[in-house]
Amino acid sequence: MDLGSGDHGEDSARMSYEFRILGPVELSHDHRPVQLGSAKRRAMLTALALDANRPVSLTRLADALWAGTPPASATANLRSHAAALRRVLGDRLVARVRAYELRIEPGELDAAEFARLATAGRSALAGGDLPTAIARLGTALALWRGSMGDGLPRGTALDARLTALDEQRLEVYEDYVQARLMSHPDPDLAAELRRHLGQNPLRERAWGQLMLLLYRSGNVAAALAAYGEARAALSEQLGIEPGQELAALQRAILHRDPALDDAGAGVGPAGTIGTAPPAPPATFTTPQAVSAIPRQLPPDVGRLVGRTVELAGLVEVLREARAGTGPSVVMVSGRGGVGKSALAVRAGHLLADEFRDGQIAVDLRGTDPHLPPRTPDDVVGQVLRAFGVPPAEVPHTADERAARYRSLVTGRRMLLLLEDAATATQVRPLVPGGAGGTLLVTGRRPLATLDGAARLEIAPLAPDAATELLAEYVGEARLAEDPASAAQLVRLCAGLPLALRIVAARLASRPSWPLNLLAAQLADHPLDGLQFEDLSVRDRFAVDYLAMAAEDELAARSFRLLGTQAGGSATPQAAAAQLHEPAGLVFHALEQLVDARLADSPRPGHYRVPDLLRLYAAELAADDDPRAVPVSAAVRSGDCPAGTPTNPRIPGARHQ
Repeated sequence: MDLGSGDHGEDSARMSYEFRILGPVELSHDHRPVQLGSAKRRAMLTALALDANRPVSLTRLADALWAGTPPASATANLRSHAAALRRVLGDRLVARVRAYELRIEPGELDAAEFARLATAGRSALAGGDLPTAIARLGTALALWRGSMGDGLPRGTALDARLTALDEQRLEVYEDYVQARLMSHPDPDLAAELRRHLGQNPLRERAWGQLMLLLYRSGNVAAALAAYGEARAALSEQLGIEPGQELAALQRAILHRDPALDDAGAGVGPAGTIGTAPPAPPATFTTPQAVSAIPRQLPPDVGRLVGRTVELAGLVEVLREARAGTGPSVVMVSGRGGVGKSALAVRAGHLLADEFRDGQIAVDLRGTDPHLPPRTPDDVVGQVLRAFGVPPAEVPHTADERAARYRSLVTGRRMLLLLEDAATATQVRPLVPGGAGGTLLVTGRRPLATLDGAARLEIAPLAPDAATELLAEYVGEARLAEDPASAAQLVRLCAGLPLALRIVAARLASRPSWPLNLLAAQLADHPLDGLQFEDLSVRDRFAVDYLAMAAEDELAARSFRLLGTQAGGSATPQAAAAQLHEPAGLVFHALEQLVDARLADSPRPGHYRVPDLLRLYAAELAADDDPRAVPVSAAVRSGDCPAGTPTNPRIPGARHQ
């Protein structure tokens, strides 16, 4: 296998190693096969290769190799496997602080070459250079030697990565077919597509390609019969009808539409018919179809530290939603600063190619104290305009807008990211009416009244993951200078990614500071130390507190009370006695705090606020500014809008 072929122009003989993971895992050194040993060892090499030239923590490796909870011996086993791999890899496998890094040179890893060639081939296809597209995509596919991960132990994290690569292989194959369809007649293509569909009967794009190929060969009956086969497969396995695009192609065949005979036309990612540039595309879509493909996700966060399991789970459920085999709404919830948006945005970027009909992001402003929440009608209008509907053609009434929205998103591989949702009322009217469109929602509350939604609750990071995140920003060498102070900083941040980012930013701005200096400052004044430039843990807590105070005065009083209790905990009966309120009302107020992620209920009848929140609650309780306490009274009297602070200060803030 010549991984150096193509644009690199390097002689493969110069390569020291060849890492092959696109099929059975293989390693060669100077073109000689290397025996890797056990399946666990090959799985570890695969996990390291997928994150080549980056440290992979022992925690992430354990998640990759063991399904469920890794055994107590996982770390020892990993170190043993690493020692064996180092005997054949030498200095290519580098030991880091509780991590390993596999160094791979350009051209040595078949998965990286596959990605490079596929990108080049798709670019050529988009530019109308069909010979180059066919050559690049064909070479990329030739790197595959079988199914990925056969015989390997696969934890959730590794399984998600291998599944994603296999999905990319299917999409690249269909791009390859499209280039051949648009280039010249190929007598072998129909048989190839039949084999492809025999193994992957739910690939609507491939069914469309087969239908178009059969139609152009003059076999209209076979083309229509292929549609029947596609419909039967989708109905039997998923219980759904073919998407709009495949149905539109069937109607075009029935009417013998002349556009189907265009030699430069092929079946696009969404199943539509299009011609290669510069010729104008010929499409067959419903009247609601529009031309724009929005790509509106916020910038990618890059490597997401400490969230391997959560990311793998989120990617899996989003894939099920896209395929129509799972819920069309996915809810990611957790308290402020825990990293919900970062997780959702990362998952969106990982799956952007799979949601090819568009990705849209909308801030619902559910906890913004200065702006009103977005209404579903506002969001519907934004989505329609994002898909290219001219403003003058956006329906004026809410019912007509909603109907147009449902017609547009149903059957489309579209991802709508709704950030900071406060209530199910903001989201429910945006749920698609059928398979295709997917909603990814973030918010403090899990929105339990959204029927059928998949839910993922994000907790603070474990100490190992928090340490890894801090090292990502400030470097492992700096943490290694004073491990005890590094551990203290991690502990004071309580696993909150926002707090860790602030600590990292402060350390980066003061490269001469020893870790113990900042650790001492945080120990004395934690919330004062956890603010830097535009980031502030106290401000993030204040947003949630003000929203709660505007809704429920007793809940706000209960929150402040918990800040004064030992360990930040109390029972409803004990809290009721101190608040001089009925126990039933206090129980409801404490439950409201749990729903708002301002408190936890570790077991029935017991409530507590986590350490950083307890400090904020204690500040509120001790604040002698009366305006910081009766926020809801001012709101109810009409002096300010709901959710708006009654004074320019953030409650509990310490001003110099």
